[in-house]
Amino acid sequence: MSATPRSPYGRPRPRPAAPRGPGPGAATPGPGGVLRRGLRGVGRVVDPYVAALAATVGLAALLPAEGGAAVAAGDTADVAIGLLFFLYGSRLSAREALDGLRGWRLHLVVVAATFVLFPLLGLAAGAAMPGLLTPQLSTGLLFLCVVPSTVQSSIAFTSTARGNVAAAICAGTYSSLLGMVLTPLLAAWLIGSAVRFSADGPAALGIQLVAPFLAGQLLRRRTVGFISRHRKVLGRLDRLSILLVVYAAFSKGMAAGIWHQVTVPRLAALLLVEAAMLAVALAATSAAARRLRFADEDRIAIVFCGSKKSLATGLPMAAALFGPRAGLAILPLMLFHQMQLAVCAVIATRWSRRPAPAPPAPVPAGAGAA
Repeated sequence: MSATPRSPYGRPRPRPAAPRGPGPGAATPGPGGVLRRGLRGVGRVVDPYVAALAATVGLAALLPAEGGAAVAAGDTADVAIGLLFFLYGSRLSAREALDGLRGWRLHLVVVAATFVLFPLLGLAAGAAMPGLLTPQLSTGLLFLCVVPSTVQSSIAFTSTARGNVAAAICAGTYSSLLGMVLTPLLAAWLIGSAVRFSADGPAALGIQLVAPFLAGQLLRRRTVGFISRHRKVLGRLDRLSILLVVYAAFSKGMAAGIWHQVTVPRLAALLLVEAAMLAVALAATSAAARRLRFADEDRIAIVFCGSKKSLATGLPMAAALFGPRAGLAILPLMLFHQMQLAVCAVIATRWSRRPAPAPPAPVPAGAGAA
C-alpha cells in the first residue's frame, strides 16, 4: 500500500475523493433538471446582482424614462440615494471603527492601494493608450480608480480564504469613510479639467450623501435595533435603490444619445484595460504585504480590500457628481465589479485550500529548569 502523501508542514495530506457519479439505478435527469443545473452553474459565474444591473441597463435602453417620468425617476433616485447613505451611517459603529485603528499599518496599505495606486494606474492607462477609449469611457475609468474599496465582498472573500476578517471589516469601513471626501476631490482633480461636472455636483454630494450619513450616525442608537431586525429587507432595499440609480442615469444617457459612441471593440478594449489594472493591483498588494512582513491572514485582507472598488458607493457618487452625464461614467465600474468578483472568488477558493500551519511543538517538562 502506498504511503499517505504529506504536506510541507509534516502533516498528512488527505487524498482527493473520487468523483461521484450517478448510481446504476439513478434516473437520467430530464430537461427541467438539466436547465436548473445550467442556471445554477451560470449563477456561480455571474453574480445575480450584476445580472440585475445588466437587465436594468437593457430596460433603460429599450424603455427609457422620458418627460415627466424622467423627472419622477430622477427625484426618486435622489431620495433612494439619501436613504442608502442614511442606512450606511446607521449601520456603522463608531466605537468599532476606532478600536480598529490599532492595525493602522494594514489600513494604510489598503488606503494607499485604493487612492494612490489605482489613480496612478488609471493615468498610466490613459497616457499609454490615448484614443483607445472614448472620452466618456476614459472618464468612467478614471472615476473607477478613485472609488473607495468595497466592504461586503472583501469580508466574504477574506473569510473564505481564512484571512483576518476583523481587519477586512475595519479596512473596508475606513476606505468608505475616506472615500466620501477623497473620491470627489480626486475626481475633480483628475477629471475636472477634461469633463465638466454638473454645476450642482458638490452641493448635491453634500445633500444626498454626507448629510444622510451624518444623520444616520446621530440617530444610530434609535435605529440600530430596527435595522438589525429587518436586515434582509433593508439589504434588498439597498440593492433596489442602486438599480433605480442605474435606470435613471442610463435613461438620461439614452436621451443624450450616448450609446452610439459605444462599440464592441471599445468595450473589449475597456475590459482588457480593467483586467490589467486588476492584475497589477492584486500583485502589488500581495507583494507589499510580503515586503512589510505581514502575517498571511493580514496579507489576505490587504489583497482583497486593496484591489476592489465599491459599486454600492460609486454609483450614487457618480450620479451626484456627473448628473445627466453619469450614464457611460458608471459603465466601467459596473464591468470592473463583475470582474473583481469572478477573479477574487477563484483566488479565495484557492487560498482556502492551503494547509494550516503546524501547531508549535510542546515544550518538554523541565526544559527550562536550571
